[in-house]
Amino acid sequence: MNIEEARVNMIKQQIRPWGVLAADVLDLLEVVKREAFVPAAYKELAFSDTEIPLPCGENMLTPLFEARVLQEVNLRKHENVLEIGAGSGYMAALLADRARHVTTLEIEPTLKALAEQNLKAYGVGNVEVVQADGAQGWSGNGGPFDVIVISGSLPFLPNAFLQQIKVGGRILATVGEAPVMSAQLITRVSETTFETKKLFETCIKPLRNALQSSHFKF
Repeated sequence: MNIEEARVNMIKQQIRPWGVLAADVLDLLEVVKREAFVPAAYKELAFSDTEIPLPCGENMLTPLFEARVLQEVNLRKHENVLEIGAGSGYMAALLADRARHVTTLEIEPTLKALAEQNLKAYGVGNVEVVQADGAQGWSGNGGPFDVIVISGSLPFLPNAFLQQIKVGGRILATVGEAPVMSAQLITRVSETTFETKKLFETCIKPLRNALQSSHFKF
């Protein structure tokens, strides 16, 4: 496989046609090498429009999803980011290139170690990988945050996340239950007011230990 040709084709044939046109995002997808964060057994799929298996039954999200996340959160260099679900560390590496600092939470010790190894090998120094259950946000150091990216779906967005974002901050969350989910951008416009923008329909793996909606009807 010609790596660079495959990367260019991914951007031209997958990313741009799906509405990702921000030059800084397209440049970032060329600069941060996705194949460095893909398990060796799946290197051939690094630029495919597919979720790539990771240890512990998890997976890397598709390049399309990752690109849209980057475009929609519109990171700035002074901002601090919280990511829920480190996976292989690739999304954290992308976010870190545009942010001041990224705290990424990972519930699985095996994946925490993998993400740390990949990020260190790639020379990313402004990411902290924390072993923690982030299904209801993070009350540890670093908050409140400018941006929160949740790399797994939730039946609904717990209120705790809303309280962990600064005024002017954004949360990228995938909300709903299979097969109907939507990626949403929630912006805190004041201490008490939030705006929600539905971005696109999707279906991704649920976040481990996410709070469940009540299905009881009265």
